[in-house]
Amino acid sequence: MKKLKFITYFLSFITCFALSAQEEETEEKPTFSVAGSIDTYFRSADYAPGTSFANLPGFSLGMANVILSYEGEKSGFVADFVYGPRGVEAVFNSNGSSNIVNQLYAYLNVSDNFTLTLGNWNTFLGYEVISPTANFNYSTSYMFSYGPFSHTGIKADFTLSEKTSLMLGIMNQTDFTEGNFDSEGSLGGIIFDKYMYGAQLGISGQYLNLLAGDGYTQIDFTGGFDLSESFFLGINATSADIDGVGKFSGVALYPQYAFSESFSLGLRGEIFNDDTGILDDVGGVDQDNTSFTITGSYTSGNLTIKPEIRVDSGSGVFYQTGLTEFDDNLASFVLAAIYAF
Repeated sequence: MKKLKFITYFLSFITCFALSAQEEETEEKPTFSVAGSIDTYFRSADYAPGTSFANLPGFSLGMANVILSYEGEKSGFVADFVYGPRGVEAVFNSNGSSNIVNQLYAYLNVSDNFTLTLGNWNTFLGYEVISPTANFNYSTSYMFSYGPFSHTGIKADFTLSEKTSLMLGIMNQTDFTEGNFDSEGSLGGIIFDKYMYGAQLGISGQYLNLLAGDGYTQIDFTGGFDLSESFFLGINATSADIDGVGKFSGVALYPQYAFSESFSLGLRGEIFNDDTGILDDVGGVDQDNTSFTITGSYTSGNLTIKPEIRVDSGSGVFYQTGLTEFDDNLASFVLAAIYAF
């Protein structure tokens, strides 16, 4: 009952805020746009580390991504569709016709400093995202792979000052797109709150994120610094706790250097710790990983070519290297092609 009252108060607050903040202005003519990408790749190794995407052997497909958007002065929508192996992984908790929906939301710009969004959007936690066009590395980190992918709910974004922002949201259980069907909040024996609560504080391009519900808490920091005109350093750190089940945490650095307008080189160095073995597919032992990924990025027009070398090493023998063979390290080469439009 307290939870229901909190949600009711929250919705009432943002609704009243929206009504009071609106000004009687004539909307400009809305604009419609289509964007997206396709990606495909080659992986040298038959087996991949336990992270999402780019994990198929040989010549493989990523996904086709089409984003439709309609934008007016005060309101608009985004419909983001994915199709292909990467898309299937991205929307793994979707069913039926919604299994190609990556994002689907409508928004209202109540004022220059306040936006309301209702629907499904990609997660606000973490440095990496689902679309390969927005990631420097083609393969993904452990922190991204085992954190949330998307949320369905309502959120309020506030611009507090020129360099400060705040987001508050109420959402379904993580990655449940269509609705909150399980009233008991039980998923595979793990007890979650029926609703999740999210918050993000942004200060000068650095973001502190919180995702919480009964039985789940994740705190995440994402940021970066332009150390020079050519050198950028990205940072991500996260810690998640599932009551009675386990914990995971990690930190990653993303140094990237632009040698020219068309070629850049970047490194992802990640340390990922699974304190209780909940992420281990082999035998329930602690799974601690250190991963180094070196990625080149050559751009010609809308096409980006990314050669990548990745080496993972672990505290145990849990990387699969054959049908019945496992090792404590795994190396692979990936060559990816991404076309954005």
